[in-house]
Amino acid sequence: MEMKWIRSNHAFDAVAAYFSVLSEPTRLRIMHAICEQEKTVSQIVAELGATQTNISRHLNLMHRSGVLARRKEGNQSTIGRADPEMVEICRSVCSRIAAQLDEKKPLRGDLLRLMPRPKRKKRAA
Repeated sequence: MEMKWIRSNHAFDAVAAYFSVLSEPTRLRIMHAICEQEKTVSQIVAELGATQTNISRHLNLMHRSGVLARRKEGNQSTIGRADPEMVEICRSVCSRIAAQLDEKKPLRGDLLRLMPRPKRKKRAA
């Protein structure tokens, strides 16, 4: 019985570590920046208006956790999402919080724009 309890604690620790990636506003802003397309680190830095050092620290953590993919092209790294489920979790939470807010509140619109739904490709007739 004791071993089962220990194993379940490890499972909870792993889930908590996964969710901790979303626990910092800068990392949420990074997810928003790359939710629809890959970007270079310099593009992310410019879009977020943060320092290269700060963004790199968050990108490294997110990459180690398996949320982001990194591809080197010359001296530049291109960042994309490695875990589409993380983007869906962000979308779901933003939609849920927005649904709880009054339609007239500016925060509601901001939340709905945070993680836009991908554009669907039109089918050929």
